[in-house]
Amino acid sequence: MLTLAGPASATLEVKHSRFVAQAAPVASPDAALAFLAQVRDPAATHNCWAYRIGQDYRSSDDGEPSGTAGRPILAAIDGQRVDGVAVVVTRWYGGIKLGAGGLVRAYGGCAAECLRLADKIERIETAVLRLRFGFADTGAVHAALAAADVARTDEHFDGDGVELALRLRADRVEALKAHLRDATRDRVRLLETSSDA
Repeated sequence: MLTLAGPASATLEVKHSRFVAQAAPVASPDAALAFLAQVRDPAATHNCWAYRIGQDYRSSDDGEPSGTAGRPILAAIDGQRVDGVAVVVTRWYGGIKLGAGGLVRAYGGCAAECLRLADKIERIETAVLRLRFGFADTGAVHAALAAADVARTDEHFDGDGVELALRLRADRVEALKAHLRDATRDRVRLLETSSDA
């Protein structure tokens, strides 16, 4: 799956209405809404938007007739097969009504052109693991982690042992679990797992 390498934009004029699409990579719904807040123009007629982050998506027509702006923007995101992306299409009304079909084509077309022109990179899904193990297994666990190219994000020690938080590529999780199981005779406990990108 691809995502954007950075922000991108495109402009379209249809019957004197000006449409400006702005897109950016985002990692969470909060980041998508922050991007909307950053680029929306309060002086514009409409600031319509959509985002997709894995299975999470939302869109808004921002006052345009229902289904004529947000959904076409989301369809453009899906049509370009990008993920972890927010797109805002801002419209300045030019005095001529476009009709529902015209709005769908304008919003969807401007968003699609913006995404088509954007530089893209591979989106690598990562996973977060929390492990718990006794002090006797610390050396074996650290050796397994060094071989697996993981990032340690947190480490706590208490009287019973060590709790460790890790981030690694999602496609390497099962191999790491098997390695830890073999290296410690199945004494490492997995507390939780989550994934993102």
